[in-house]
Amino acid sequence: MGDRVDVEQHRADVAELLAPLAERPVEEVPVGPDVLGRVLAQDVTAPGALPRFRNSQMDGFAVRAADVAPAAPGTPVTLPVVGDVAAAPGEPEPLEPGTAVRIMTGAPVPDGADAVVPVEDTDHHTFNGAAGTPAATVAVTRSRAVGEFVREPGSDVAAGAVVLRAGTVLAPHHVAAAAACGITRLPVLVPVSVAVVSTGSELVPPDAEPGPGQIWDANGPALEAAVRAAGARVGLRVSVPDEPEIVRVALERAAASCDLVLTTGGVSQGAYEVVKDALPEVTFRSVAMQPGGPQGLGRVGGRPVLAFPGNPVSAQVSFVVFLRDLLRRAGGLPPVDRVPAVLDGAVGSPAGRRQLLRGRWVHETGAAPRVAVVGGPGSHLVASMAAADVLIDVPAAATTLDPGAEVTTWPL
Repeated sequence: MGDRVDVEQHRADVAELLAPLAERPVEEVPVGPDVLGRVLAQDVTAPGALPRFRNSQMDGFAVRAADVAPAAPGTPVTLPVVGDVAAAPGEPEPLEPGTAVRIMTGAPVPDGADAVVPVEDTDHHTFNGAAGTPAATVAVTRSRAVGEFVREPGSDVAAGAVVLRAGTVLAPHHVAAAAACGITRLPVLVPVSVAVVSTGSELVPPDAEPGPGQIWDANGPALEAAVRAAGARVGLRVSVPDEPEIVRVALERAAASCDLVLTTGGVSQGAYEVVKDALPEVTFRSVAMQPGGPQGLGRVGGRPVLAFPGNPVSAQVSFVVFLRDLLRRAGGLPPVDRVPAVLDGAVGSPAGRRQLLRGRWVHETGAAPRVAVVGGPGSHLVASMAAADVLIDVPAAATTLDPGAEVTTWPL
């Protein structure tokens, strides 16, 4: 296994190995559901003004503000209604002084009109007539200033102005803004493609019934989910038995199709460490942490490979500590900040190894964030991992920490 290294040294070595992945290519994706969750590679500007034309903010009547200036609840101004303007194709006739047109929200405001009186401020109260059959007159009961309830061209965004900023993680409201501006494609970063390779002859997929000595593969689904949550994508996920040649072929296939190969299992010091046997050129070492001590890093088929332990908690902890932030940065996402907290109870820890205990927030209004240990330290305790919010980082030099001690936590 080689000499033991500390966590920060291994983090630095992994970061150096994966540094080339940070230079991501850009692709253009059609505006729509396929851009959701993708990261915008560059600023996107509006090809034209939005709104494109003057339009009404309300259902009501388009008027000249000067014509309704004397209007008040007790002294309405009555105007002839000379037309009906819907939110539809076409250009309305100009409005003559002393007249009004019934207008719908989003409809183009006629030339000559400079205000819209909401229907609630008239004797109509609501629009009940069919389109194209407005009443002959309207009594306006409140004055309106020039520009009231009129959306001017470019009042949302001017032509050439930035609509979406580089680095934006695209969501439905960003899609709406792009589509409204007539933008059809968005430049997004190509996410890192990761191959997840679970090793172990004892593994069966979740939909199979385990036989004697067999278990369900938790690492494949868990790491695929973790990779996706970090903004990367899974180009291949496969489970292989403990046979070095089969593992070697699977890893070469993974390297041929993905940017990064991620393995679980076969990296410790037992008699059947298949990943070590299949990858003699990869560096395997013991990292001074628990869980997740056995680690490997190097290259296969010219691609970087990280080898995590096979215990499910060890694999998940390894991902959080060594890989999550690197994938997020490569995908244009910020790292997940570590959070200071205080312990809700005492913690014991063996000296010489940095402990990453499962923890859960204890919410206390008005108090400092507190965190309590969930379950034991065993690397097989997946149920306690599921109950955790964070990893509690216990320094390698500490053997005991008292209640109220300050700790650093890694959000899950």
